[in-house]
Amino acid sequence: MHDDMIPDPFADARRRDGVLVTHFGNEAIPMILSHRAVRAAAGNWQVFSSDAPFRVPIPSEEQVRSIRQLPIEADPPLHSRFRALLNPIFRRPLQADYAARIDALVAGMIEAAAARPSVEIVRDFALPLQSRALTLLLGMPEAAAEEWIGWGTHVFHDGADGTAKGAVLDTYIRHRVAAAHRYAGEDFFGAMTRMQVDGRALTDDEMVGIANLVFAGGRDTVINAISRIIGHFAADRAALVALGSDSKRIAFAVEEFIRVISPLTHIGRVCPAETTVGPVTVAADARVSLCWAAANHDEQVFDDPATLRLDRSPNPHVGFGSGIHNCLGSAQARVILRSLIRQLGARTRAMTLLAAEKQFETTPQYRRWVGYESLHIRIEGASA
Repeated sequence: MHDDMIPDPFADARRRDGVLVTHFGNEAIPMILSHRAVRAAAGNWQVFSSDAPFRVPIPSEEQVRSIRQLPIEADPPLHSRFRALLNPIFRRPLQADYAARIDALVAGMIEAAAARPSVEIVRDFALPLQSRALTLLLGMPEAAAEEWIGWGTHVFHDGADGTAKGAVLDTYIRHRVAAAHRYAGEDFFGAMTRMQVDGRALTDDEMVGIANLVFAGGRDTVINAISRIIGHFAADRAALVALGSDSKRIAFAVEEFIRVISPLTHIGRVCPAETTVGPVTVAADARVSLCWAAANHDEQVFDDPATLRLDRSPNPHVGFGSGIHNCLGSAQARVILRSLIRQLGARTRAMTLLAAEKQFETTPQYRRWVGYESLHIRIEGASA
């Protein structure tokens, strides 16, 4: 990414008719590509529904979990009720004292990395950072992150059989829920035992569905964003220096990284009735994709979208989604990434790229760079 040009595999299809029919296994899914059409679809849940357990992610997840993720796999009014329960937890990153704790975590991890001859960023930095930051969000001991780190960069799709990995996550969550019933502490699991929807306590399956989303959603995407940002600044130190400690510049930079990286390529919606997207007829109960990555490179909205501009403003990207299902963890992602950039500038003197293996998302119709399989960096501390 150091040449500032971001390849867009959806450009031709977006300009042609705004739709790319893509095969995911045996399923052909029309991907909606333009910024305007993606936002319109995201706001029209009656036509493009999320009330479809296991089918909101693409590929679908029937083989790796047995529980509906909440609130992402629900439409109003059910979605709104569950989202409201979680908002107080996921707004914690907006508090100054929380941001300070993230700063301390990031600073400590950078200093530890600088003390080593080199560090593999994906598994030895980004994954632990994402997991340890999650303990802060959930009010759990940092030691809890060690088990989560062992799940890998994706709780379902990192190396091992996805069904087996899904069972590990389900067992962990159910154990935590059962423990919270016995003693409801002040952490995330204890909080769920005190939540009510429609005047009743949550069922165990509802708690498991919420927790499944919390642990699975945003994991690989945050890891990829951390890795891509470090890879970029290792190749372009001047860009990091130019940001300095300016909070506004750093905030703009994070939004631009989210736009160009688009950590989540797309998300699925199910059409309850037959409809059309562009020139494509979609049968009832078939799926479409809202392609955030393509929308974020729409030249009708973004001037010179293939160029990374860390001072881009305005920046109406949809990297965190759009509409009622905008990313619940966006504040957490932002506070981590802003801290990362700030602390890299303050606590490193140089970063040297030693080796990199890119990770691509590949289908018969497109190939997209999403992150790194591995990224080896030598970090020199500012006081070295």
